[in-house]
Amino acid sequence: MLVQTSQGQSGSAHVVVLGNEKGGSGKSTTALHIAVALMKAGQRVATIDLDCRQQSFTRYIHNRGAWARRTGLDLEIPLHSCIKLGETMQIADNETSEFQQFMDAISAVERTFDFIVIDTPGSDSYLMRLAHSMADTLVTPINDSFLDFDVLGTVDPQTYAVTGESHYAEMVRDTRRKRRQLDGVTTDWIVVRNRLSMLGSRNKQLVADSLNDLAFRLGFRSIDGFAERVVYREFFPRGLTALDDLDETTLGMRPSLGHVTAREEVTTLLRQLKLPLDERGRRRAANRAEWFTQVDKPLEVHDILGA
Repeated sequence: MLVQTSQGQSGSAHVVVLGNEKGGSGKSTTALHIAVALMKAGQRVATIDLDCRQQSFTRYIHNRGAWARRTGLDLEIPLHSCIKLGETMQIADNETSEFQQFMDAISAVERTFDFIVIDTPGSDSYLMRLAHSMADTLVTPINDSFLDFDVLGTVDPQTYAVTGESHYAEMVRDTRRKRRQLDGVTTDWIVVRNRLSMLGSRNKQLVADSLNDLAFRLGFRSIDGFAERVVYREFFPRGLTALDDLDETTLGMRPSLGHVTAREEVTTLLRQLKLPLDERGRRRAANRAEWFTQVDKPLEVHDILGA
C-alpha cells in the first residue's frame, strides 16, 4: 500500500503546503505536480497562491489553461485562488485584506474539496506562518546544496556536522507544536531534495548525511525530488507536468528520454509523500479510466498515487 486510504473524520480537505524561505527551490513546480497527480487520482483539488508578488504558481496554472484551450487538450485544472497584494499605505490594512482573502478562499473549498494545495512566498510573513500552521502535509523543497541547506540548519565548515537550526526550521517546529496542542494533529513534514545531480558526488552525499542528521532532530522525512532537467523548465510556458500524456500534440515536439525519466521520478516522489486518497475519488478515477478505454482513448496515468 503506497498511500493512506481515508481522509479525516471531520470532512475537511487535507491541506498540503509548499514552504521554504528561499526562492528558486521548485515550490511552484512541485505544487502543480502534486495537484495534477491528485486530480488524475480522482481527487477534488483546490489551489491557493500566497506569493502575492511573484505569483509563479498562478502563472503556471494560467499557462496550463491557455495551452489546453489552444490545443483542445483535456488537461486537469484545479480551482485556483490567488491572494492579491494589499496596496494601501498602511501595513496593517494590507495584512487584514490579505488575511481576509485567504480565509475566504479556504472557507469556499474546505468542506467540498478533498485537497487544498497552497504555495507560499519565499519570505517570512503572517500569511506564510498561518498556512504552515494549517498544514496536514508540509513539503519543503530545497536545492541539493549547502547554500540551500542553510534554510534548515547550519553545519561545521570542517566536518559538515550539523551545529544548529535555522530561523525557518524553528518556525516550522513552533507551528507544528501549536497545531498538535490545538487539535492533536501532527503535521507530516517532508523535505524534498530538488535539482539533484544525476552524477554521484561528495557534496551530494554530504548534503544527504546532514539532512538525515537534521531530520532526526526536527522530525521530518527527507526524500529525493526532481533532478536537474531541462524538461521541467520547458513545461512552465505551457503549464504542463511530467504526468500529462506527453506527445507531439501536447509538447509541440517529439518526447525525449528526459520526459520519460522525469515522469518516473515524479511518480516516485508523489508516492513517497503518502497523501491520503478519498475512496470516492479512487472510484471517480477508475470510472474515468474506463470511459476513456471505451472510447479508445486510454488514460495512461489515472491513479498515479494509487496502491
